[in-house]
Amino acid sequence: MRIRVVKTNSNAKAVQVVSYQNNKRVILKHIGSAHSDDTLKELMILANEWVKDYTGQLSIFSDSNPNSVLHTNHSSFIGVKYHLFYRQIRAIQRQIGFDGLPALLNDLVAIRIFEPASKLRSLALLEQYFGIIHSRKNFYKIAPECVNLKGIAEEKVVHFAREHYSFDYDLLFYDVTTLYFETFEEDELRRNGFSKDNKFQQPQILVALMVTKEGFPIAYEVFPGNTFEGHTIVPVIKDFIARNRVKNLTVIADAAMISTANIKQLTQNNINYIVGARLGNVADTMVETIDKKICREDGKSIRIKTSNGYLVCSYSSVRYRKDKYEMEKQIEKAKEAVTRPSKNKKLKFIKTKDEHAELNEALIEKTKKLLGIKGYYTNLEEKVVSNKIIIERYHELYRIEQTFRISKSDLQTRPIYHFKEQPIRLHILVCFMALVVSKHIEIRTGTSINRFIQEAKKNADGEIINHITQKIITIKAHPTQKMNELIEKLFSPH
Repeated sequence: MRIRVVKTNSNAKAVQVVSYQNNKRVILKHIGSAHSDDTLKELMILANEWVKDYTGQLSIFSDSNPNSVLHTNHSSFIGVKYHLFYRQIRAIQRQIGFDGLPALLNDLVAIRIFEPASKLRSLALLEQYFGIIHSRKNFYKIAPECVNLKGIAEEKVVHFAREHYSFDYDLLFYDVTTLYFETFEEDELRRNGFSKDNKFQQPQILVALMVTKEGFPIAYEVFPGNTFEGHTIVPVIKDFIARNRVKNLTVIADAAMISTANIKQLTQNNINYIVGARLGNVADTMVETIDKKICREDGKSIRIKTSNGYLVCSYSSVRYRKDKYEMEKQIEKAKEAVTRPSKNKKLKFIKTKDEHAELNEALIEKTKKLLGIKGYYTNLEEKVVSNKIIIERYHELYRIEQTFRISKSDLQTRPIYHFKEQPIRLHILVCFMALVVSKHIEIRTGTSINRFIQEAKKNADGEIINHITQKIITIKAHPTQKMNELIEKLFSPH
């Protein structure tokens, strides 16, 4: 098969695609006739494209120089695609085991990481940035099925954490956050409650998250927005233990999770715990005991047996200076409020007596005794786990706070614009899966997910349309050195 140019009776040049069979020439396609060199070039391009389509060649280029067909008069730039980013995200999803889940769900996760948007807007962005097409009809069809995939997704994540982060259930970090809605109407799930986003008049949901010591998320749960966060920890941890058949587990949580009832249930279920202690709420007799026993030197700690388990207290000179500064600032505000009754506010060191405000000297004295001291409750025996280890493990709780920051800022889980329970739960599932992928990228590469995305955007494939053939030509970008380094960290054996 070859392209043949012959003169016509009108002195034009006819372009034909011909083949030779049994020494006979067969015209397969008459492309057209040209009366000028520019027209002849266009016909030759069309002829080459016809040959490639006819023979089924995958490449649009017959030589090593793709720019040879991109004549400025015949082609124009129409946009970019971020295929490299998409390929890396899909590769990570396969590693985690998400490839067994619907392709649409995985694609929603990919675009949630790249550019968070509403679900319908995400469908448009998938086509715009990655060339991936999903119809709205298909989305509405499989969305209800995706909501029920939470358990499967968590199972895949836990298995991945065991394989890649040596997660053995010994430590589990637990915390909750609130996600508010752009509406003022409540229902069974969306309820007004204590908002960590300072959106007290807007309904919200409560999301509990569990992460490994590296900050890698492994499970979550959703509660109505008016649920007291302290009531979530026991049922969530018990469910996690039952689903994963865990024998020994230590849960680490902040002070909001501690209560006598919670401690009792955790102990009854053989769940070890390390939780923050609010020393300002302990009895005066306990404060006296702490004040007498504590050695006010950096790194020193004590352990006292209480009804909530062992109370471990440590002293820090840095914390002392910070606590002292905050206390003195609050005392000054209280003194000013006492001297100016018209400006009385609900301040820490003010008490009301016979309808008159006065300084709460007892509370000031109690606060002074606790300056620089931090407390932790645990049921772990000192011969098994030292005070030093207890404190170190609790301080690793900041990792879950980092994870929440990724979720709320980079992945924009809040505010939520959905109004029905099913879309809300799908939204949280997509955000959880995106958080898993994002945190893995951060841990492996040592860079933030935002910086990873910005680097990926430097590796964009250009798209050019050939106005003669109306075909879109993709000019693939060569990955930057930095992107290659990040990819190598992501997929190198550990």
